Amino acid sequence: MGIGGAALATAPLLAACGGSSTAAASGVGTTTSAATTAASAIAGSSVSGGKAFDWMQAKGKTLRMLRTPHPYVSAFDSAGLFKDFTAKTGINIAFDDIPEGDYFTKLTSELSGSSSTYDVFMTGAYFIWQYGPPGWMEDLAPYITDSSKTSPDYNFEDIFEGLRTSTRWDFKKGSALGSGGQWAIPWGFETNVVAYNKEVFDKKGIKPATTFDNFIQLATDLTDKSAGTYGVAFRGSKSWATIHPGFMTQFTREGGKDYSFADGQYTATMNSDKAVAFTKKWADLAKTAGPSGWTAYEYPNCTQDLADGKAMMVYDADSATYPKFKGTKVAGKLGWDAGPAGPDGSYGTNLWTWSLAMNKAAKDDNKLAAWLFIQWATSSEVLSKAAASGSFADPVRKTVFDGAFKTVIGSSYPGYLETFEKVIGSTKIQFTPQTQFFDTTEAWAGALQDIYGGADAKTSLDALAKANADALNNN
Repeated sequence: MGIGGAALATAPLLAACGGSSTAAASGVGTTTSAATTAASAIAGSSVSGGKAFDWMQAKGKTLRMLRTPHPYVSAFDSAGLFKDFTAKTGINIAFDDIPEGDYFTKLTSELSGSSSTYDVFMTGAYFIWQYGPPGWMEDLAPYITDSSKTSPDYNFEDIFEGLRTSTRWDFKKGSALGSGGQWAIPWGFETNVVAYNKEVFDKKGIKPATTFDNFIQLATDLTDKSAGTYGVAFRGSKSWATIHPGFMTQFTREGGKDYSFADGQYTATMNSDKAVAFTKKWADLAKTAGPSGWTAYEYPNCTQDLADGKAMMVYDADSATYPKFKGTKVAGKLGWDAGPAGPDGSYGTNLWTWSLAMNKAAKDDNKLAAWLFIQWATSSEVLSKAAASGSFADPVRKTVFDGAFKTVIGSSYPGYLETFEKVIGSTKIQFTPQTQFFDTTEAWAGALQDIYGGADAKTSLDALAKANADALNNN
């Protein structure tokens, strides 16, 4: 569910949560409903200290949003929530829907050309590192802190901290996430954990592994390639999207770090002793307990093998696997687990978030309306309605998780809620923010493939570290 990529001139081509290079069916959707007298009558307002917040202050404006088909979008569409927005604000909104395989190519073209066609767009957090430095994104922090533009009910702090910081950066070399402008507001997200065939586990009397070495042994024991089954699925294609889900999560837990920064220079550390040991184990795991054709595996391949009963476990996005609990061969037979803790007990987990952002080049008289839309779409009230539909991904707000989301998931998805609560406190973007992310992380996936193919892990990672450090320090 996302897109991977290269540099500014070459739009990213692969996915974030999903990581599939296969484009979805193309389609363009438009929804524009005029504000009516009835809409004005039911327009919402929030009151704090006797002063009402005016949701109708941009009434009559028309926004255009660029989006890509995704559970976040379909949940809003199916529940008719966008019509509620027009009724509440008097603002019309139209959408252009672009398949994921083409989405970031289109978005990059629009933003780089300073086009004002789209006021609002969907983005992943890593893309902020690409789109932010050239000045293509509007800083939303001033809107959040302006009481005339933001309802007192909004409560930005209710969004999980790891998500708030993931969409905030000052674009300075060596700076951590969480400082600088607020370039997007998280809309929905995924942690990266383990989904497993609970029916098989229960029949064998086994439990999920608590250490990485035990995880390797468990996956190996569950592999029976003569029967067409194997222990664990995770991504293996030459894409940045191979590194960011299960790999980066367990890499972090095992003590790995991608880069350090000192004296104005980056040092690549994905060739440290801990990193080399982990990477070799990961590549060996793919060979001994992974699928054949692993180097072409992307998110849809992994979850489809889980659904077909071929893969006993999947280490990937949590909400990418729970749809398999219905309408598949393993319907009702899955469980979820946080995955192995690190040697120090760490549950450091990497995340992906689709977020909503504002085009810096949007017409000035549309920007307030654009912010009202982003604010509305990421509010607790609206996200609760989306979560109640049962098709939304993990909610970005604690109140929504504790309320509507828990109600929908209930006890029907064994371990899902417990796993979320175990990892959420240490879930954040585990990568060092940097403007060469897509090129350097794709190169990392290439090195992983080389090691899988028999190349020496230390030699491959030393070469990768040098090349990546040069790329960061020379740009």
